[in-house]
Amino acid sequence: MSGEIALDTDIAIKFLNGDKGIENILMKYSEICLPVIVAGELIFGALNSSRSEQNLVRHKKLIQKSRILEIKETTANTYAKTRLSLKRKGKPIPENDVWIAAICIENKIPLLSNDRHFEEIDSLTLQKS
Repeated sequence: MSGEIALDTDIAIKFLNGDKGIENILMKYSEICLPVIVAGELIFGALNSSRSEQNLVRHKKLIQKSRILEIKETTANTYAKTRLSLKRKGKPIPENDVWIAAICIENKIPLLSNDRHFEEIDSLTLQKS
């Protein structure tokens, strides 16, 4: 088994929907982490769905089994530097994703995501499924 991996929302949703490829990847890691932003996006998605009660139970189960990566004061500095770097490159990405990247960079944990815009962040270790 490898160490830790952080999940982006796209991967967490695939896992929750029973994607066997994602399950096989995650079995290789000793600890699954969720940036607090991803936890919030999952809860929002559940509440916003037509089966909100059922989805909320599933999403919260994943959240409770994962280590939540929180935002600290130092994360704000990492966020600001990452956002500025992206602005200077002319490659802005969604705001929540800058926070997700900053949290992963701060904690030195690779991010599992298929969102290509994360490739623009030089200091982020990105894994794809």
